[in-house]
Amino acid sequence: MSSQLIGLLCMAGMLGAIALRMPIALAMALTGFIGFGWVVAFGPAVSILESGAMDTLTNYSFSPIPMFILMGVFASKARMSSELFNGAKTLFGAWRGGMALAAVTSCGIFSAISGSSLATAASMAKVALPEMKKNGYASSLATGTLAAGGTLGIMIPPSIALLLYALLTEQSVGDMFIAGVMPGLLGLLLYMVAIAVTVWLKPELAQPGEATTLRQKIMGLKGVLPFGLVFALIIGGIYGGIFTPTEAAAVGAFGTLLIALYRGLSFQDFTDAVQETLIMATLIFFMVIGANIFGYFLSVSRVSFALVELVGSMDLSPALILLCILTLYIVLGMVMDSIAMLLLTVPVVFPLAMQAGFDPIWFGIITVITVELGLITPPIGMNVFVIKSVAEDVSIVEIFKGVVPFVISDIVRLGLIIGFPFLALGLVN
Repeated sequence: MSSQLIGLLCMAGMLGAIALRMPIALAMALTGFIGFGWVVAFGPAVSILESGAMDTLTNYSFSPIPMFILMGVFASKARMSSELFNGAKTLFGAWRGGMALAAVTSCGIFSAISGSSLATAASMAKVALPEMKKNGYASSLATGTLAAGGTLGIMIPPSIALLLYALLTEQSVGDMFIAGVMPGLLGLLLYMVAIAVTVWLKPELAQPGEATTLRQKIMGLKGVLPFGLVFALIIGGIYGGIFTPTEAAAVGAFGTLLIALYRGLSFQDFTDAVQETLIMATLIFFMVIGANIFGYFLSVSRVSFALVELVGSMDLSPALILLCILTLYIVLGMVMDSIAMLLLTVPVVFPLAMQAGFDPIWFGIITVITVELGLITPPIGMNVFVIKSVAEDVSIVEIFKGVVPFVISDIVRLGLIIGFPFLALGLVN
């Protein structure tokens, strides 16, 4: 039996195991072990099990992951998200749907110091959802806004998804972060447009807010200032060559800690933040270990090379190849976590993208945006279930109905970046 056929059989078995609800990290590791042993020998496969975990946990490049998570958790524990939302509310004053605009803006700003979409959605939902309900907002608009706003955490740097893509494809982490700035801001702008159009078409979904003076608007910016400082410190430091992305993560976490301490972070909050960070980081590292072991198997089975050769022989256009890849991500996004999806698929589809002549940085941005779509699409939109855990009285169907305008805006953003690559590459170049 050829190594390519063994590779396909093992991958089919892995997808079956995932469908049977085996943890994705374990499914990748088990498939990698069995597949490598089948193609090479089980003696070396045992060695891969040992070295795969050690290589991941001792790899300096992965150290920003817990630091980026810690930044967001510190901000949440110090209740900085509450001040951020209150400040954003004053900016939109008496606008109809102003609280929804404030919520999605707060999510975008919170993303600047949180590398996790789930953490962004959870933190802002606890603050903004009660306020929006109290002011007569429809449940669909309130929950849909927060579920979609949380997805901005996967694109606006620092982003764990962009970091992992860069490490998997051996691209510059700094370039990926810089490339994510314009698409992230474009996503925020299009979400605001989606809210404005929605409340214009259906005014009953939202109520006008309280009018605010210019002085109140300026004072409200105090809640935004800490986030701007940390974001400028991280991105400015990387872009200016002052420190590496790994060092930037540590500097950003320390800066956020100082701000949190100034805001009254207690020792109990500090220990809770560290514990929460360890739990989330462990889950991600477990998936990275599984992906590492699975990657060894992909190399020896030569499935990726065979796929590239097959696509090359079919003489498909680059546009059609991109369409197939994006369709794969949209389908997988309906049933799989975003980080797991990147770790599982990028080693397979990246050679196809390079064969088609795509810029690796641009392709990474396109990939992450498509993965972002999966966070709010049925049947398993992770952000939707995060919001559901906060809004227990709102049905899943109602939340999914609320995210429809934002899904449309994400599709528009995807089309714009495909049509105008400088939106992703302008700052990098």
